[in-house]
Amino acid sequence: MRKVQFTETVLRDANQSLMATRLPYADYADILPAMDKAGYYSIECWGGATFDSCLRYLNEDPWERLRNLRKNLPNNKLQMLLRGQNLLGYKHYHDDVVEKFIELSIKNGIDIIRIFDALNDFRNCETALNATMKYATKNTIASGCICYTQSPVHTVEKYVEMCKELKRMGFQTICLKDMAGTMTPYEAEHLIKGIKDAVGDMPLILHTHSTTGMAYMTLTKAIESGIDVIDTATSCFSGGTSQPSTETMFYACQQYGIETGLDEKILNEVNDYFKPIKQKYIDNGQINPKSLGTDAQALVYKVPGGMLSNMIANLTDMKAMDKFDAALAEIPQVRADMGYPPLVTPLSQMVGNQAVTNVLVGERYRQISKEIQNYIKGEYGIAPAPISEELQKKVLGEGGKPVDCRIEDQKRTGQEFEDAKKALGDLARSEEDIMSYICYPDQTMKFLEARKAQEENEAVYTIEAM
Repeated sequence: MRKVQFTETVLRDANQSLMATRLPYADYADILPAMDKAGYYSIECWGGATFDSCLRYLNEDPWERLRNLRKNLPNNKLQMLLRGQNLLGYKHYHDDVVEKFIELSIKNGIDIIRIFDALNDFRNCETALNATMKYATKNTIASGCICYTQSPVHTVEKYVEMCKELKRMGFQTICLKDMAGTMTPYEAEHLIKGIKDAVGDMPLILHTHSTTGMAYMTLTKAIESGIDVIDTATSCFSGGTSQPSTETMFYACQQYGIETGLDEKILNEVNDYFKPIKQKYIDNGQINPKSLGTDAQALVYKVPGGMLSNMIANLTDMKAMDKFDAALAEIPQVRADMGYPPLVTPLSQMVGNQAVTNVLVGERYRQISKEIQNYIKGEYGIAPAPISEELQKKVLGEGGKPVDCRIEDQKRTGQEFEDAKKALGDLARSEEDIMSYICYPDQTMKFLEARKAQEENEAVYTIEAM
């Protein structure tokens, strides 16, 4: 009997897409023992925007969250999403920082590291891959990830060659990351069959979103075409900008006679648990109705779920939601000018923010963000297609040339670690605290200062009570 396995995303990408990663650990801690018995291939629970959100919004230590997940999900593979040389941030880090982050992630409980580069420039995945294999346990899997998008330069043949390259590099599985939900059933069939012919029985995974309404058809065609693992979300946190429903795809596979290894009773228990949690965030406005619907226009804009929810949140904060449609319409032009980068973090935020700026300012590229400038300078890697000459001139000047990002990234100075130790002083109690500061200095400093103050207050209270 053919088998298709499931990765459950509710603890990471589902809530990242629907509510900008604002789901605290305390909300789902009680359901973890049940989830541990559901029969998932893996549970995606860390990486992506969770690290930033823990520190910035939820007053949580992301490393402590991971350790708790490991403790309460002993029988499951814990999965994270890693942005290659960007780790979980929005800039490139030196190789020694990337290696230490991987070491600590595995030490604290991660099994599967899904590694991608926003430009599909796999030079930016090599250090993370090598570190994953260096610190691997018997449960570690290095999963190479391709950011799927459509453009004049993105073809089936190009994607097949990318998969061959990931296999040659030593990745153990390959994931097609359709972050905007724009992959059609037709594309899925031709892509997956082409890749399977090229890489043999190497496990192939499909990650998509329901944003455009294509996802269920695309997953079904992917299963027919030989996909091995699909990413889904428990049904109350599915749909809209999130993933397709776990239960729905489970029932579909059952009728096809495809084995999944899932326990139907536990799947329903998990969904029943999350229903009131979802309703709570709808009621308080953290889940915006726009994130729950289907928007076929995303087939034009190529906007992923997390990017869409962040744009909505940012425009709402600026009291500029009336500019939402204009900002969406601006995205394809900005993307074309930048050489058709896939819209995935951090590039999705960079392109989205620039589109919003262009609309709010009323003139294209009068203000160019620092991140976009760095991208044009070559600090993120090689663009899939040539960048607009006009845009390059604005940043590089007449005749200016971009740099090779790997020349800088390969430096192992140790400076980031020394700077972090000096800045934190006795606030840092572990290598994990140091690493958090390197990734998010301002947020980590505030978090660690608050942690220390809280503990001192508790100590005073205890002494007085005695």
